[in-house]
Amino acid sequence: MTTDAAIFEAERPGLTALCYRMLGERASAEDAVQDTWLRWARADHTAIENPGAWLRRTATRIAIDALRSARARRETYPGPWLPEPLVESDSLSVEDSFALAQECELALLWAMERLTPTERAAFILREAFDAGYDEIAASTGKSEAACRQLVSRAHRRLQESGPRFDAPPEEVAGLLQRFMAAAGAQDHEAALSLFTPGAVAYSDGGKKARAALRPLKGPAEIVQVVMAIIAKSLKDGAHWSMEPGLANGAPALVRRMGGKVDLVLTLAPGTDGRIAWLYAMRNPDKLPA
Repeated sequence: MTTDAAIFEAERPGLTALCYRMLGERASAEDAVQDTWLRWARADHTAIENPGAWLRRTATRIAIDALRSARARRETYPGPWLPEPLVESDSLSVEDSFALAQECELALLWAMERLTPTERAAFILREAFDAGYDEIAASTGKSEAACRQLVSRAHRRLQESGPRFDAPPEEVAGLLQRFMAAAGAQDHEAALSLFTPGAVAYSDGGKKARAALRPLKGPAEIVQVVMAIIAKSLKDGAHWSMEPGLANGAPALVRRMGGKVDLVLTLAPGTDGRIAWLYAMRNPDKLPA
């Protein structure tokens, strides 16, 4: 391996984590990293003083352009668009190239959808990669003062999103277990008590699996729909199994139907310790094979 290729490979995990945080999809992140490699291969390396910063800057610009294109497609997506989970369990493993990307929780990825591409890039570079404002300015084409405002504005908008992004794993796991126990027992009152008044549930089927075509809002609607789905599954006698796992490092439940993963379920608590955000991925294109 040449020195230039070795430099890029050393930076690849960080670039993959950066692009995944920007785009929320595994394949899109890999495409952005590949485009970064192509530009690196053509670059005059003698003029590059800091290869790591150059590669992050290039990857960020590519990801910003890709996100702008993706936003247009997501506006016509069938139902809610949810970020693709990085799933790990006893029977599933995450590729080494995405190991660093697992540190970004799904609730945060979802909340970052409300940021502009430039706000998102500035926030990620600052908070996930501890980049200086000079590097952020070079990556976004904004002044350092403007980048400080971008990061500050991103923080405010994310804090207004509802779910917490720093919940301990044991808190998430406990809520998941209590919710599934109540749902399995068809105990409506117990299930309702687990949600914040403004809770929202999202399911992504991508028009390839059954899922709600709009967000479910409020405990009553969420519990009613979930209970109906579970009751129907039991009535139909469908053969399925559930195993604990991790989705982007947070506790999750992974359901298999006929041996294939058909659901990843996780959540994020609100400030009162109850469920504020429920995530259900059913789109087979975003699930482990």
